[in-house]
Amino acid sequence: MRVRKFFTVMSRPRVFVPAGLIIVLAIAFVAIWFQPQKLFIDDKVNEALPTASSSPTSPGRGETTSSTPPPPIDLATGTFTSLDHTTSGTVRVVELADGTRVVRLEDFETENGPDLFVYLSTTEVGGSEQSFDDDFVNLGRLKGNIGNQNYVVPREVDLGKYASVVIWCDRFDSGFGVAPV
Repeated sequence: MRVRKFFTVMSRPRVFVPAGLIIVLAIAFVAIWFQPQKLFIDDKVNEALPTASSSPTSPGRGETTSSTPPPPIDLATGTFTSLDHTTSGTVRVVELADGTRVVRLEDFETENGPDLFVYLSTTEVGGSEQSFDDDFVNLGRLKGNIGNQNYVVPREVDLGKYASVVIWCDRFDSGFGVAPV
């Protein structure tokens, strides 16, 4: 009897090992794909408003050199509204003295998430959320879910074509927040 009981107890780990492995793999998949830890982690960014570098010139008679470039020109501004996640802050589209255009997020805050990007979208604020990624320009990964940050607009982009800046989760096709420009 004791021998049979010993073998019965020893055979149980064979069932637990595959079940345990499945549980560990499921937890790893959720942690990698959904990244729930991001709900508890804030990525703060505080970039300064960019300025164009001024090229040094030799002054003529009676002229002085100015090492301070002119301030950026505001082309558009808007306020974020929430879509699927609480989002707030201001967006500015500015042009630097050298012609570089920048989308700037100021006093920005949204919930953190996986695979977040900043898009210029042709869809207007109030349009169908699923259309924000139909016709867009990807300005890059969101640098942080809190703070001031800058995204350079490629020179070939016609800003007149775009109606909004959207924070987009590419993994889940979900808009976090949108602002008109």
